[in-house]
Amino acid sequence: MLGGRKGNMSVSSEEYGFGSGDESAMRIANGIMAQADHCVNNGAAITTRIVTAQLALIGHNSAVGQRITKWPGLLLEDAMPLRLAGGLHHLHLTGADARLAEVYSGALTDQAEIDALVCAITTEHDAILLRWLDSPPQTNEAGRSASFMAGLTWLSGRVGPKFELNELGASAGINTMMERYHYNLGGVFKGPEASPMQIKPEWRGPPPPDHPVEIVEIQGCDQHVIDLSDPHQALRVKSYVWPENLERLARMDAAIALAAQNPPRLEEADAADWVKKRLSSLQADGVTRVFHHSIVWQYIPEDRREQITALIEAAGSKATMNKPLAWLQLETNRETFRHELRVRYWNGSHSGADWVLLAEAQAHGAWINWFGSD
Repeated sequence: MLGGRKGNMSVSSEEYGFGSGDESAMRIANGIMAQADHCVNNGAAITTRIVTAQLALIGHNSAVGQRITKWPGLLLEDAMPLRLAGGLHHLHLTGADARLAEVYSGALTDQAEIDALVCAITTEHDAILLRWLDSPPQTNEAGRSASFMAGLTWLSGRVGPKFELNELGASAGINTMMERYHYNLGGVFKGPEASPMQIKPEWRGPPPPDHPVEIVEIQGCDQHVIDLSDPHQALRVKSYVWPENLERLARMDAAIALAAQNPPRLEEADAADWVKKRLSSLQADGVTRVFHHSIVWQYIPEDRREQITALIEAAGSKATMNKPLAWLQLETNRETFRHELRVRYWNGSHSGADWVLLAEAQAHGAWINWFGSD
């Protein structure tokens, strides 16, 4: 087993025995360390340790270790370390393996011990964990709805208060139930007060404009829709929640309860095909059609992203004051790795040519730094 660091909030490739001559191992190690740094920047010490331990799997004699070692793509863009982190958390949540309990509680912080645990658990559950590497994490997070709601208050002052929402990459549809949540956005309150989902991010900057918002219709698509009413599928989504984020875990439980009452409207479809289909459907007068998505754009192939952009821009050129169109996204800036809330809109008089930066937000909705004007 390769070495580690007690406390572990920073490691180097040299500590794990990767020299500059081993370019393949260095590429994999750098991707894992970049993911660990991202976790550090999001205040996730426990997940940082789990991700860092994956350095010890490079060259490891297991199917998981060999697949990691030969990973063909970009680890950070593919979120490979978070795929495995979700699988390990799932073993814990299902009771299949309790050995990481002290790590998830924060009681065990010695990186070398955690490395050894992750290697041992991977060896024992190799076939199960290997399947978790097949697809990116579906980090469906209700906290991101706060950014969307803030964006809608801003749009309301420009296109009117009524919206038809269409979410790309909706996963289990947690944000496709956002009309049922209650929000405190820096003192601006939206949504039903009695909702079991209470979302109150730390607000930085001025509050968003307090314009009315009425969501008249909301639906979403995903290539692999998850049914929250199925306990096994719901637990899989929950496994991707970082274990130190107890508030996020509580929100996940609230979302599962709301979906049991009334499941979100989801369609299993390719995002570009679905955008085309939604654009061909009847749009009600006085209602703004919105396409929105969060932390999903990087997973859509480039050619499909280009098609989606072309479809929305073409539809935007035909938008009118009575039938406006908007595009709202909370996505990672690949240069700064900050999560930015941006919007474009078209209503006949406004061309939608440029993105407007409204805010930066913590990846899972813990805080929002608002820039948008009234």
